[in-house]
Amino acid sequence: MLVSFVFLISACGGAGGKNDVVRIGTQTYTEVKILAEMYKALIEEQTELTVEITPDLAASPVVIQAMKNNEIDLATLYTGEVFNNYFEVNASYDRREVYEAARDGFHEHYGFTWLEPFGFENTYAFALRQEVADQGGFETVSDLAAVAESMKLGVDTTWLERSDIGYPVFVRHYGFEFGETFPMEISLVYEAAANEEVDVVLAYTTDARIKAFNLKTLKDDKQFFPPYDAAAVARNDLLERYPELKDVLGVLSGNISAEEMVELNYAVDVEGKTPREAARSFLAVKGLLSE
Repeated sequence: MLVSFVFLISACGGAGGKNDVVRIGTQTYTEVKILAEMYKALIEEQTELTVEITPDLAASPVVIQAMKNNEIDLATLYTGEVFNNYFEVNASYDRREVYEAARDGFHEHYGFTWLEPFGFENTYAFALRQEVADQGGFETVSDLAAVAESMKLGVDTTWLERSDIGYPVFVRHYGFEFGETFPMEISLVYEAAANEEVDVVLAYTTDARIKAFNLKTLKDDKQFFPPYDAAAVARNDLLERYPELKDVLGVLSGNISAEEMVELNYAVDVEGKTPREAARSFLAVKGLLSE
């Protein structure tokens, strides 16, 4: 139903053969909306094209299906999505190898072009209060092994029972477990850590609440979680019509760090800026936008 709805919007907006419109779709969360506004600003300043953004598609699989159905042309996707059974994948969790698997597989099976990643991941990460990390000298997940039995872990409810990258698999992979686990909604874990209700939480690496609650993320030194590097992904036929878009959007590749993405999300989610304001300000500071 959602994909059909996108089609109606796109058709009304000029997708039916109008070659001067680039249709961008986004998932529901802030990060991809900011990135979509970056694409729009760059494309409209450097080309004669017009950009239309369709926000709040339910999840990445919906975005992918909308692209496949030619209902949108361009989106942000994350390399770890390649492990969600779109096609057969033979790749380790090496970041470059996962990107290449996504690039090659989606090109062959879906007709998509993955541009080079922006430079940040949005994946699971264990986090704790900055002062606790400083006191314990904690930099990696393995650093917690000696003290984990005395720690309380706050996690997304569904993660505790996941068979692929859930808690039981984590325990086997890292060789230790926490003293107590507290399942809760993902939106509550950050505040629970800040309020000292739990010691460690499972967070998302670019969530604004990491900055808002002064948390430190730990390096996944044994590479338990798959990499989720963000990248712009376009339909091949869009780039065939407008090959200049590769260079226009390519300036973002390797140009957005995880710290910068946290700041951008914070500007919108905490400080109240619009995604457009955050995106254009970032591009201007980087010297990528004339305004």
